[in-house]
Amino acid sequence: MSNLVLPKDVDSKFRFITVAAQRAKQLQSGAKPRVETRSRKATRVAVEEAIAGAISWEVKDEVAIAKGEEKA
Repeated sequence: MSNLVLPKDVDSKFRFITVAAQRAKQLQSGAKPRVETRSRKATRVAVEEAIAGAISWEVKDEVAIAKGEEKA
């Protein structure tokens, strides 16, 4: 994984890892994998899902969230 090529819609390695980590938590809590994989490790499955584009996510405006203007 050291030569990881980020998907085009991901703007940084940090964001990619954050998204994959949150997805790994969901998988550990019982969520079903969205891609076919040989791995049983939640972190590896989450990374593969992120690379495949099987995870949806969005960046929220921090100022709006702080003011309570988060979109529903």
